Amino acid sequence: MIGGNESCSAGPIPMSYLTCLTYILGEWTGVEHIEDYLSYAVYLLWVLFPLAVVFLLPGVIVILFYSSILVLHIYKRKNELKEAYSNDFWDGAKQMLATLWDGHGRIWHGYELHGAENIPEGPGLIVFYHGATPADYVYFTARLLIQRKRYCHVVADHFVFRLPGFKILLDVLGVIHGPKEECVSALKKGCLLAIAPGGVREALFSDEMYTIMWGNRKGFAQVAIDAKVPIIPMFTQNVREGIRTLGGIKIFRSLYERIRLPVVPFYGGFPVKLRTFIGEPIPYEPNITAEELTTKTKAALQVLIEKHQKIPGNIFRALMERFQTQKKED
Repeated sequence: MIGGNESCSAGPIPMSYLTCLTYILGEWTGVEHIEDYLSYAVYLLWVLFPLAVVFLLPGVIVILFYSSILVLHIYKRKNELKEAYSNDFWDGAKQMLATLWDGHGRIWHGYELHGAENIPEGPGLIVFYHGATPADYVYFTARLLIQRKRYCHVVADHFVFRLPGFKILLDVLGVIHGPKEECVSALKKGCLLAIAPGGVREALFSDEMYTIMWGNRKGFAQVAIDAKVPIIPMFTQNVREGIRTLGGIKIFRSLYERIRLPVVPFYGGFPVKLRTFIGEPIPYEPNITAEELTTKTKAALQVLIEKHQKIPGNIFRALMERFQTQKKED
């Protein structure tokens, strides 16, 4: 075997492997001084590599979602004959997915869940701030299922139901479109239900200032009133530092408002510290209006943000918090 410092022969003059490769490429392409172009290409690769990484890392979340879908298909195929004898055909699959996502949350973000005791034993409506992706919510549901054997349904935007291959995942996880009647029905059956009133707009266009972007949305409050259940505010610390968007660029905001699809580029995927905090429930009051309950809920969520999030958010600080045991405030 020839060592890396030895030479290959291209004519009468011995050359190193790199020079030999450059000579062959030059002969093949007919380009003179091709080594100058190669040096420039290597330099560009070196400069642009970190930029490429921050735009590619968010793809890990997409891979995890489709890995979950693959697990469900395999599970379904292996357990079809047991369906008639099982109380819940998908129990085992839900546990497997919870283990998968909780493992990713623990390893990549040192994920922690605080205040789970504030979640009532019966039904309740969890209202949370929407990060650039819903990964923190998935970590929350996984930890809740593992630790307390509680399952939480969630309301998702209509475009999610059009994503290729997602149907089985949405069905198993109990994701719903969000008509008021369907939400009220789920709560009256004793389910936990979660919703981010800011939805896709908050996910794409909020920023490191953690601005709540609910607009005039108050349907969730009417759902809680009709179902006679408490509202539980929830916030995840550093959720906007893990993955960020280019939502500050006006053309992306204009494009979203026109077509209502999340076409804003993501970047990041940084292993920042994530901690989810569950606030104290806002109890059901028979005489409260939807407007008043919306205001109370928004204020409660704002308190969680101010209590647990340093503003403006900072990616480096969020990374360093992986090595700290102290939170901003418990």
